[in-house]
Amino acid sequence: MNVDAYKQDIKHQEDELAIQYLPAVKAMAFRLKERLPSSVDFLDLSAIGTEELIKLARRYDESLNDSFWGYAKKRVYGAMLDYLRSLDILSRASRKLVKAINYAVEEYRTVHDEEPTDEELADILDEDVDKIHDARIASTIYTVMPLSEQLQVGDEGAALAEIEKDQLIEVIKKVLSSYKEREQVIIQLYYFEELTLREISDILSITESRISQIHKSVIEKIKESIGT
Repeated sequence: MNVDAYKQDIKHQEDELAIQYLPAVKAMAFRLKERLPSSVDFLDLSAIGTEELIKLARRYDESLNDSFWGYAKKRVYGAMLDYLRSLDILSRASRKLVKAINYAVEEYRTVHDEEPTDEELADILDEDVDKIHDARIASTIYTVMPLSEQLQVGDEGAALAEIEKDQLIEVIKKVLSSYKEREQVIIQLYYFEELTLREISDILSITESRISQIHKSVIEKIKESIGT
């Protein structure tokens, strides 16, 4: 076999390896899409994941990694999250607006026992309804990001940089221990089992709105505990 034929054979093997795991990438993109607003396209997520998979297959060294998917899974998922970050989902201005929206939603829910519409929030905050709509979409997208990133939403995120990972974990454990068991289960299902709000709602017979409220409450309590 000459050099060109050998290189072509290697490339064919690498592409076959990528093709083998395409269904897994599509399943990952689908699960992520289920947790995102309709403005995010499943095909875009799938394409980003597939592109990353092919790159990984072409530099995979089986002598260093026993399982290709074990090696590739986190990197493919990370590429999808990087794509979401590239959408510039939370500018400094919209971070402030998201915080104002979250507060207004809780106040409204206390009185009306339901979430306000975008139009109602626009009236409450004296803000353009399109900006309200975009900020709520951005907020929804951000909930799939790692918890450490969500804690930096707002202008005070620098405090997180001063905290060691182990210390942060202890803070999170302490905050969660102050919640009832069912509320702790919600956080477990959302972050570690990666279930959608609808799936958690079906399992625990709690409204999606209430689940979202608990999630936001946990984030705020953790931020308060680390001094942000």
